[in-house]
Amino acid sequence: MAILILVFITAFAVVLYSTPALIKVAVLKRLIDLPTEDRKVHKRAVPTIGGIIIYAATLFSFSLWYNIDDLHEYDQIYESVKEFKILVATSLVLFFVGVKDDIIGTSPVKKLFANILVGLILVLMGDIRITGLHGVFGISEIPQWGSVFLSLFTYIVVVNAMNLIDGIDGLAAGVGFIASSVFGTWFIFANELTLASLSFSLSGALLGFLIFNFSPARIFMGDSGSLIIGMFICVLSIKLIEYPLSRLDDFWIRISNPIIVIAALIYPLTDTLRIFVIRAAKGQSPFAADRNHLHHRLLDCGYSHVKTVIIIYVYSIITVAVSLLSYFMSPSLSLLAILACSGLFIMFVHLSYLSALKKRRLSPVNK
Repeated sequence: MAILILVFITAFAVVLYSTPALIKVAVLKRLIDLPTEDRKVHKRAVPTIGGIIIYAATLFSFSLWYNIDDLHEYDQIYESVKEFKILVATSLVLFFVGVKDDIIGTSPVKKLFANILVGLILVLMGDIRITGLHGVFGISEIPQWGSVFLSLFTYIVVVNAMNLIDGIDGLAAGVGFIASSVFGTWFIFANELTLASLSFSLSGALLGFLIFNFSPARIFMGDSGSLIIGMFICVLSIKLIEYPLSRLDDFWIRISNPIIVIAALIYPLTDTLRIFVIRAAKGQSPFAADRNHLHHRLLDCGYSHVKTVIIIYVYSIITVAVSLLSYFMSPSLSLLAILACSGLFIMFVHLSYLSALKKRRLSPVNK
């Protein structure tokens, strides 16, 4: 436990003490995001390369306290070192893609290609993949080709979901902090200290970043941050889903691993699915930028940035709490309970939005 506290504090301290200098450099070099588009919610120039310090702090803290001495068997050491190398290599690819996009821009097709490349490396070379549904819909094992396809699809969805919710102050960082903290806590109970260290190095970095990114934001994470967060969270999600039940105690064996993961990522998954459906219905590209996200709808209801992100934080935490009810239910029923929470939240947002339109006599956005 002492190591995990050090991991968290180290990542937090690196971000806390380095971000002010990064903000100064970004302003001097004009690495800023200008509010030149109607869809953007900020009204002033803000540095947009915060992902650099999130990535640096996470990797530094995890590498510094990465303790291979706890592994006593050759197979464990081999697998641990292999996964560490894959994690560093793939994260570097996404990091530089994100930095390029933050500075000079990158087309959605090129970013998608980079995501597919990284996903294939993780799945095929790193063997970080989902091998079954673990009882959801009554399905346990799936064939290898299905495993590869599902794992790659999951990776692309999670990474892009985290990228898409980075639309208002403190949202992506806060949701990422909640998810990584949930995963880290779960890995503690599973006695998996390596993955818990990665989780808490990420959550420490995100908590430190939130100090500067919470409304009014002094810096944005940009794609260099959201892509990296999405990748780390996806790796942690798959490792949690695939964690051997034989290493868990009786309580956690009865709680569905996939349900915990879905609950922790409920907001980015809900918002991404909803926005893709809306864009497909309008005949638009799924990667087209607009203001149809749930967090934009909450802003249009009259909520401030602070109230909007707090509503979403509470929704995420409540959904995680509901997922623990899978102790008493089958995985399929637990999934229905999670989807019910998601449906209620979407209904709340849309009813609030329609009420605001009626009161203020506003025209629907992007109609």
